[in-house]
Amino acid sequence: MPADSLPALQQRLQHAFSDPALLARAVTHRSFSSEHNERLEFLGDSVLSLAVSSLLFRRMRALPEGELSRVRALLVKQDSLHRIAQGLGIAPVLRLGEGEARSGGRERASILADALEAIIGAVYLDAGYPAAEALVHRLFEGVELDTRLQAAAKDAKTALQEWLQGRKMQLPQYRVAQITGAAHHQQFHVECAIAELDLCEHGSGASRRAAEQAAAGAMLALLNTRPPKAKKS
Repeated sequence: MPADSLPALQQRLQHAFSDPALLARAVTHRSFSSEHNERLEFLGDSVLSLAVSSLLFRRMRALPEGELSRVRALLVKQDSLHRIAQGLGIAPVLRLGEGEARSGGRERASILADALEAIIGAVYLDAGYPAAEALVHRLFEGVELDTRLQAAAKDAKTALQEWLQGRKMQLPQYRVAQITGAAHHQQFHVECAIAELDLCEHGSGASRRAAEQAAAGAMLALLNTRPPKAKKS
């Protein structure tokens, strides 16, 4: 790792560490050293969730709690963090063991996302929550919190209902087709039927609600892959 890599990363983060060793640990994978970044990642994950929550609370005032939670989940998922980490240029400064580096670990989404969370945790330890929150808000500054993101955050049942209502169709019918497994570990199997289109899809989950969501998601995927035709009367 070039000698100036960490100072350059600090400039991109817009945070000058009082304790640069925290940043060095944040970019250290467990394959490189026993002094790795996993504890910082654990801490940064919680700080990230709170900071993104405060960002959404301020910028998406019309959204109810459930949709705010789903937007937050979209923003903090691995793919999103991976893209931000790439933009920050974290990959070149990662400290990896030789085997991990040879196998492409420097570009692995999970490693980069974890390192980003670890950096957020390091900033929190270095300068407190306000500095960490400010960093998170800067990282997500360019993310458009628009209607497309809100739509993507809707749960499958809501999205399917709105799809049907927009076409003046009746709501889908859900039916538990089967319950399997022991009482303490049940699996629900649900059918989602749209009578007007003569369509039926299935989903399963650990609860009836989860199974209904899975069935609705399968139905949405079907509707999006081929144009629906109303059933002939």
